[in-house]
Amino acid sequence: MAEMDDANETYAHFHAGERLLTGGNVAQAIVRLEKARRLDPDKSSIRETLGRAYYAVGRWPDAEVEFRAIIERYPTDDYAHYCLSRALWKMGRDAEAATHLRLARAMRPPDQRDFTLWV
Repeated sequence: MAEMDDANETYAHFHAGERLLTGGNVAQAIVRLEKARRLDPDKSSIRETLGRAYYAVGRWPDAEVEFRAIIERYPTDDYAHYCLSRALWKMGRDAEAATHLRLARAMRPPDQRDFTLWV
C-alpha cells in the first residue's frame, strides 16, 4: 500500500509541476518536479520536464544534469540529446553542444528533425 501512496504522490507532484510550467509558474513547477524526482529518480518524463524548467530559468548546469541522466539510461533519446545541446550551448560549451545536436538530428526521422524546446 505504501508503494501505491508513493506512486500517487509522485504522479500528483509531476502533473502539478507540468501544469505550473505550462502556466508560466516555473519556480513553483521546479519545487513540485524536484519532489517528484526525489520519489522516482528513474522516471525520464519527470527528469525531462524538470530539465526544461531549469532551462527556462537559466539554471543550465542543473538542466544538464537532468538531460544527461536521461541519456545515461536511454542513449537513443533524441530529444534529451537536443535539450542537452541547448543547455551546453547556453553555457558556452559549443563543441560539446554541437556533438549532441548532431546526434539528436541523426537519431530523429528526417520529417521530424525540427526540434523545439518546450517550456
